[in-house]
Amino acid sequence: MPIATARLHGGEARVAYELTGTGPAVILVHGTAAARDQWAPLTERIADRYTVVALDYSGSGDTVDHGGPLTVADLAAEVAAVADHAGIQQFHLVGHSLGAVVAAQVAATAPDRVRSLFMHAGWVRTDTRMDAEFRYWIDLLRHDGERGTDLFARMLPLMAFGPRYWDNVTAADNDALVKQLATVIAPGAIRQTEVDRTVDLTDLLGRITAPALVLASAHDRIIPAVQQRELLAAIPDARYAEIDAGHGAPGEDPDGFIAKIVGFLDDRTS
Repeated sequence: MPIATARLHGGEARVAYELTGTGPAVILVHGTAAARDQWAPLTERIADRYTVVALDYSGSGDTVDHGGPLTVADLAAEVAAVADHAGIQQFHLVGHSLGAVVAAQVAATAPDRVRSLFMHAGWVRTDTRMDAEFRYWIDLLRHDGERGTDLFARMLPLMAFGPRYWDNVTAADNDALVKQLATVIAPGAIRQTEVDRTVDLTDLLGRITAPALVLASAHDRIIPAVQQRELLAAIPDARYAEIDAGHGAPGEDPDGFIAKIVGFLDDRTS
């Protein structure tokens, strides 16, 4: 597996990533508590015509770093380091949740390298309500780590999925999903959630020159709709789309989510 070295404010990171396919480069940036395997279905769909790069940023997967606090800028530096290591000068960026925030940071600070920007469930800045939720996540994750419980995994479907999921799932199905989720929560989820608490792209978004798609989830209980409107207003060349799902659209409606990304990328490269 390729490993890129990134310089963070607290030390170095050895950033693991996968490189698949051929064609214009697309870099995929996962969300909080996830890892690069979040993007496996999308990679399978587009690797016949795109060079797909999926990385684990700090706290996830096979990436190893200094173990201390992180910033959005640190995670953006890891994306840039992976692109450099892979020999990719220009690329499309796709990000989900915190990954969308990181992708926007990259697009704003290295605009000459980013050909397009796809943001799902991103946000401009963390407000008081969002910070209260993120602090609650951290409490649950700490409790789980100390006592072997699965409280955070049990909360994930409640906060991340919309009616599409709940109208079609049984209690047994949901319990089975919770057990699965408990096994894949990134070990650095607390550190990543601390990054969620610090997000503020207010002074950066106007620097993005790439065409952007702001994809909102109609039933997002984590990121309020006003944040999507502010992203749309702040990014010079942005348009809006919506998916009938919750914050966890990649898991709730994978086919619909992938179709949104593929349509956007193909429009940029046709």
